[in-house]
Order: sequence, then C-alpha cells, then structure tokens
Amino acid sequence: MPGPITQFVQHHFRHFNAAALRAASDDYIRHLDRGGQMLMTVAGAMSTAEIGLSLAEMIRRGKVHAISCTGANLEEDIFNLVAHDCYERVPHYRQLTPADEHTLLQRHMNRVTDTCIPEGEAMRRIESAVLHHWVEKDRKSQRLFPHEFMYEILRDGSIKQFYQIDPKDSWMVAAAEKNLPMFVPGWEDSTLGNMYAGHCISGDVKNVHTVRTGIEYMIDLADWYTKTTTKNSIGFFQIGGGIAGDFPICVVPMLHQDLRRTNVPLWGYFCQISDSTTSYGSYSGAVPNEKIDASIVAPLVFAYILGW
Repeated sequence: MPGPITQFVQHHFRHFNAAALRAASDDYIRHLDRGGQMLMTVAGAMSTAEIGLSLAEMIRRGKVHAISCTGANLEEDIFNLVAHDCYERVPHYRQLTPADEHTLLQRHMNRVTDTCIPEGEAMRRIESAVLHHWVEKDRKSQRLFPHEFMYEILRDGSIKQFYQIDPKDSWMVAAAEKNLPMFVPGWEDSTLGNMYAGHCISGDVKNVHTVRTGIEYMIDLADWYTKTTTKNSIGFFQIGGGIAGDFPICVVPMLHQDLRRTNVPLWGYFCQISDSTTSYGSYSGAVPNEKIDASIVAPLVFAYILGW
C-alpha cells in the first residue's frame, strides 16, 4: 500500500505544476517497470541541501542507474557525512551585509545559500584522506576518475571514525556500495579540484593526469550509453541546469552526428526540475534559485517513486 506522502500527492497534486510533478513521477515508474534505466543529473548545491536523505534510498532500491553531477555535489555529500554537526545555518542569508560575509570568511565558514560548511572539519579532513590516494596512485602511475577516488576513501575506512550522520543518508555511500557509474564534468572547478591543482603545483603529485577528467569522462559516458541501450532504454532525470545536465545531454547528438551511430537509441524519458527558461537557443539557464526549488521538488518525486 502506498505510504502517506504518495497518497497525499495522488490526492492533492491534480493541476498545474503539481500535476506535472505527479505525471513525471508516474512516467518515471512506468519507465523502470518497462525495464528502463535512469541517468540522474545533479546540479546546484543539492548535496549540501542533504538530498542524500532520499537519493541514497533511490540508489539502493535500483531507481537510479548512473549519475552525472558537479564536483561540488560529489564532495559535499562526503563533507556533510564527516562534519554535519559543525555546519551552521544562516536562515537570514538574504539580509547578510558585506561585514557579515567577511566574518564568516574569517571563521573559515564557507556559505552555500543558508548553510555554512566548516573548512577544517569538512574540506581539510577529506583533503587529507584523498591526498594519500592521489599520491599513492601517482607513484604507481595509476589513474582514476574523481568519483573513483571518493569511492576509495569511503571503502578503505579512513574517514569512518568521523561520520556524523547515519551513512544510510549519504548518497555517495550508497553509490560506492553499488559501484554506480558516475560522470563528473568540470571536476577541477570544485574545492577538491582546486586542492588537487595546488598539490600538483607544489609537487606532491607529479603527474597532473593522475586524476582523469573531462574528455575521458565523455568517452566513458558514450561507452556506457551505447552498451546499456543495447538492452535497456535510458531515461534522463535532470535536477537543475548547468554542466551536470549539459554534459550528458550531449552524448546522443555526439554519437549520432559525430560518430554516425544513428542506430543508437534516443533517451527514453526526460524530466527537468528547474525554474530556468529553456529554449532552442539556451539549454540550461542555471539560475540561482534552481537548488532552492529542487530542494522541495526532488524529495517529493523520490518519495512518490519509493512509495513512501
């Protein structure tokens, strides 16, 4: 029997955007019931918004089969995992003065809308854990993708003593357990990406290519898409705009137009959560409010699909 959230949506979400939410959720379920798989793209600061509270269960229950996300979302779920109790909320963030912002900066509190991430307990703690793997792989002339390095620190137990939330609420823990295919375009734009560049400059890491990025991710995505669609239709569920969505949406046109593989199937489902204005000349928009809206809509969709 459907849970209370699902029953609420079924009874009340009948018109306008509410009806669109229910229709998208119903179609998501039908897509999976027909044997389809789902690629989810995660933009905005959804990890800091603790999307793991529902996304982790979506991954565990086989409702998500691959993820394209920003480097920030990749790392911020793990920041939250080890430093949650040290985060600070700033509900009045819209009224902050430059002096208020400077005070947060001096305290090494990195503000993401209404939430501040503590540099020492979160960022430096994860930097220390992953640096060991960067250096080790560099010495062995081995190369991994950014998400694979994150999987390594989650699997080796090096940060487990610092967990401050139940790991079942971390979507990265769930992804690591499933060895979920992941694509992280523009990783170097993230906090850890900046740190990695610094360690390359300082000489701690000798080969900048120890962390695989960019073009290799696109090649990996094209390979995953081509192989998967020989047996399963793939849907596209997009949270927010920007590179997390732009990157994978390019894979089918690239396969068709550049490689002439016109037999590769198109996406079997598409849904976007965003308040940007899409058009045939501007794809994502990626307006600042995207994460605010998605933090309301995405958990409702996930709860409905999970039957909560």
